[in-house]
Amino acid sequence: MPATPIRVPTGLPTQAKTLALVLAGGNGTRLGELTRWECKPALPFAGKFRNIDFSLSNCLHSGIRRVAVLTQYKSQTLIRHLEQAWSFLPRNLGEFVELWPAQQRMQPDWYSGTANAVYQNLDMIRAHAPQLILVLAGDHIYRMDYRRLLRHHVQSQVDVTIACVQIPRAEAAGFGILTSSAEGRATDFIEKPHSAELKTAEDSILASMGVYVFNAEYLYERLARDACNADSSHDFGHDLLPAAVTADKVGAFAFTDPQTGKPGYWRDVGTLDSYWKAHMELLDREPAFKLFDVTWPIFTHARQLPPALLLAGTRPGVVVDSLISEGCVVRGATVFSSVLGPGAEVGADSVIEQSIVMPDARIGSGCRLRRVIVETGSHVPDGLVIGEDPNVDAERFQLSDGGIVLASASALSQADPHSGQPAPRQPAYRLQATGGI
Repeated sequence: MPATPIRVPTGLPTQAKTLALVLAGGNGTRLGELTRWECKPALPFAGKFRNIDFSLSNCLHSGIRRVAVLTQYKSQTLIRHLEQAWSFLPRNLGEFVELWPAQQRMQPDWYSGTANAVYQNLDMIRAHAPQLILVLAGDHIYRMDYRRLLRHHVQSQVDVTIACVQIPRAEAAGFGILTSSAEGRATDFIEKPHSAELKTAEDSILASMGVYVFNAEYLYERLARDACNADSSHDFGHDLLPAAVTADKVGAFAFTDPQTGKPGYWRDVGTLDSYWKAHMELLDREPAFKLFDVTWPIFTHARQLPPALLLAGTRPGVVVDSLISEGCVVRGATVFSSVLGPGAEVGADSVIEQSIVMPDARIGSGCRLRRVIVETGSHVPDGLVIGEDPNVDAERFQLSDGGIVLASASALSQADPHSGQPAPRQPAYRLQATGGI
């Protein structure tokens, strides 16, 4: 099928003819208890932000002001966040960040894959008459100017362009892997391949970022064809993109830092290990991803909380190489290489090392936590030690392949020697006294 040239009217920027679709409906089972009550895009990141804020901020900075967020599973926290943080664009000027929940508009089923999620919203997509459709994931951490990608796509005269980044060969099994020609055309696409399926022996390979640009009419036709295929799983990575590479014109856009030319920073935080590692990377002396870039701020909903408070206990509190969010209280504790979310508290004489304490979590006195993720709103009882003995940790908590401990609210209630019965787990969307989520 020949590529359909895109002709943007003179004086009108390409991004003005683009509709962005943010896929935010995944179940997130690899994150265990963290996604028991909320979807991956709604999870806190770097203390005060949520995962979806990064893709949405990229859209805003790139001049893309028509954005639809497609949801399905456990979306109440995400819905409230979008209402609070992303409802400021002027609808009377045709700008919006809009929520599109699963509605069974095209067929009497819920979304069966990422491509099917877009297919079931084709009537609403067509109503906006876009020339280009930008498909994004709602749970990746990166800073990207999509205008470069859109220009590259239009100039290449292809049907679809896949944004990609270099990753180590050893990590190939977790991503869609591309090979490309010297002209930048994708020649092969394999979703989450085994090492034997890779067609290169290089140590570094191209991985899809889950960022795609489609010519609108081409996408409509491809989705309709895929919907009629009973053997398809109706997923972009497993079905639609491999078929496109075989039959149509598919471009590969290498995501690089425009200043250095080196591979850009992009992280999929869909596992406990990757979620923890991405947080620790923020604490490097020269972090690859700079939260403090004032030229490209990340937008979010800011809760009305007081400044963080560090108090001396029986010994002075020490905080080193850490991110401490607003509303935190640290009482005579040691916090080293850790991230504390809004409203988190740490009791006297506790030691927190290389850990993520999520919003409104409370750490008791005399605790020791190392390489631990403490769930939102949970309570670590006085004197509890986590992260020092993997055998003990595995009996009480979820332990990742990389040795990261997830201290969930339900598991912590069982670990509390002072509780008679486990405390009931409160849904993540319950409003806190501060007015947050």
